[in-house]
Amino acid sequence: MQLGTVIGSATATIKHDSMVGCRLLVVQPLNINRKAEGDPIVVVDKLGAGEGQTVVLNADGKFAREYVNHPKSPVRWTVIGIENA
Repeated sequence: MQLGTVIGSATATIKHDSMVGCRLLVVQPLNINRKAEGDPIVVVDKLGAGEGQTVVLNADGKFAREYVNHPKSPVRWTVIGIENA
């Protein structure tokens, strides 16, 4: 699991069938001190996170395929929690 801050959203005109209807967010990963670390990543969100929110991310491919209900989905990163402020 990884913490991250939502910094925006992404739009794809063409995407894998498993991602149709899913929101794509751009998230900046955070280190243990909650400072930006590494490059932003695109994640699938079904929970409704918004810009500026801290989210809990999961990078487990098996979970991601279950999350989007597709056995051959290319999705890797998913939002599994939103921090309450």
